[in-house]
Amino acid sequence: MTARNRLRAGRPVCASGFVVVLLVATGCGHHNHPTSMPTASTAPPITYPAPSSSAPAGTPSTASGRIPVTAVPEGGVSSDDKDFILTHRPILSEVGLATWYTAPYKGRKSANGQVFSDDALTAAHRTLPMGSLIVVTNLTTRQASAMRISDRGPFVPDRILDLTIASAKSIGVYRTGTARVRIDVYQTPKPVDTGGRWCVQIGPIATERKAIKLKEELLDKYPTSRVIEFPGENSYWVRIRPEGDDRELAEAIARRVDPPEGTAYLTRLD
Repeated sequence: MTARNRLRAGRPVCASGFVVVLLVATGCGHHNHPTSMPTASTAPPITYPAPSSSAPAGTPSTASGRIPVTAVPEGGVSSDDKDFILTHRPILSEVGLATWYTAPYKGRKSANGQVFSDDALTAAHRTLPMGSLIVVTNLTTRQASAMRISDRGPFVPDRILDLTIASAKSIGVYRTGTARVRIDVYQTPKPVDTGGRWCVQIGPIATERKAIKLKEELLDKYPTSRVIEFPGENSYWVRIRPEGDDRELAEAIARRVDPPEGTAYLTRLD
């Protein structure tokens, strides 16, 4: 798998039957996938502004290195989101395998800072900006649904999207577990190709001892980077945040690093 996701110019979603599917889709154990890292931030009350793809590129790093909460509407998508999709064309598209996941414990936070919900139409992607508005189409059944990116993952080779249970049911993936899908991106709160805060995440690693050893080796190799190890679901992970959370530095590390265990994934934090 290459470090950079292969996004290409989007195609409009097929109009036939899509409006009906989109409007009804909002009703409705992680298959051995490592869980994306929660953050320590506490989600504020949701006040939802419509995102804009022309937002300023990048966000200055804070002293703590924490990523601000990116709230999504209650339930994942709003009526305004659905109206926007029906009157606009996608700006990017990606095709690949999707699966579904659930939180390993109640109250677990998604990477965007909000509490994870099985019932929300949301999904995890490694590099799309948090809060991105997408439509996911099951290429086998042609079922489609709108959802928002609120988490990071899947950290499994050859898969591009992790769906909540609600999202998986809305496009017919819940029973099959895995399906080939097309992701059409309609809005991103921040630019996709410029700015952003980036890291390299390595895992899964079988034991804490091995994760700590790898962290120490990477600290010696990349002394200007922040390197941490942390527990996942039945495994451990190591994260390298290059100076300034710079994308080019993260991409260079992802290309060079050759972990003795696990896989290195280029991941966007914001």
